[in-house]
Amino acid sequence: MSAQDGAATPPTDLVTLIITTSPTPSAPSTDLISNILSSFKLHCPALLSCRIIVVFDTYDRIGECMRLKKGQITAEGARAVELYKLNIKDLILKEWYPEEKGASRVLVHGQALAEFGSPCLVENHVALSTSQTDDGRVAFIEPAARLGFGLAVRSALRMAETPYVWVQQHDWPLVRDIPLGSLLEVMQASEGDSAVPVKYICLPAIRMLSYATSAHVEQFPTLRTLTAELKRDFKTSRPEVVVPLTPLFFWHDKPHIASTAHYLARVFPTRLAIARGDFIEDSIGQRARTQMKDGNWVKWACWLYCPGDGREVCLQHRHGRKWRGVEAEMQEKAMFLEMRSKQSSPLPAP
Repeated sequence: MSAQDGAATPPTDLVTLIITTSPTPSAPSTDLISNILSSFKLHCPALLSCRIIVVFDTYDRIGECMRLKKGQITAEGARAVELYKLNIKDLILKEWYPEEKGASRVLVHGQALAEFGSPCLVENHVALSTSQTDDGRVAFIEPAARLGFGLAVRSALRMAETPYVWVQQHDWPLVRDIPLGSLLEVMQASEGDSAVPVKYICLPAIRMLSYATSAHVEQFPTLRTLTAELKRDFKTSRPEVVVPLTPLFFWHDKPHIASTAHYLARVFPTRLAIARGDFIEDSIGQRARTQMKDGNWVKWACWLYCPGDGREVCLQHRHGRKWRGVEAEMQEKAMFLEMRSKQSSPLPAP
């Protein structure tokens, strides 16, 4: 399946692509991000013409074994992370500036802070090193200490200059065409609609199939009513193109498109909103769902893209904390096949 929507007129002035990445067993290989970019080329090429901000989250400490969720990495892993950042920068610059040698592109460097928690504690911030191309199309953020997904996204949102952002975790490639231009058109058209605002659109993964009739909705009368009222095919400027959306009663971290201003206002209203190291869905997502179950869905205005009446997935999870890259995956498959072959071979006659 090849993407068509948005390829002719990429929405470069409307959306910024934010990619968050962090220490991974596949480092220093760029396989994770290369896989993401390849999926964009196939299923949403317009994204490769948009501005991009890459956030390189880091680790808290070095230990004897990798415990990535806890911010721990090995000494070898720490060395791999530094190479990984250089490799990803080169990959992105070559992709966004194919006419030049990526490494030769001059970057403008800067500094910023990611504050969190009580302002009474002076240590409640992380220093950020930023670098971007002179035309602002490509930017990188490197924190001095681990941010976590939430603060990584907020740091990128503050740099974004477009009204919308596409937030992309490093291990969720696309597997289906995404009509980016049409999605943005629906979001823009809803700007003045206080009853049916479209501020956030999440892409469906396998566990979100048939969401509108799932237990996440059906067990709650308020959510059932909201779904019956709001679920629809949104019209676009092209009569043959509609955008199927159903209200989503959660704020997921997996790839999504959102209003930049809405993101900052709802998810990050103050420095106390999210702790360092936290994911958005583990804290804000739960709070949002509670408020939606009380009937306050409009405050969050979350939707799920549901092609095929909610029976088609758009994402595949690569499990970045475990995946070791394409080469390692091929070696593991070869070993497995060899083992299976030996097990199925007939025993020699006595």
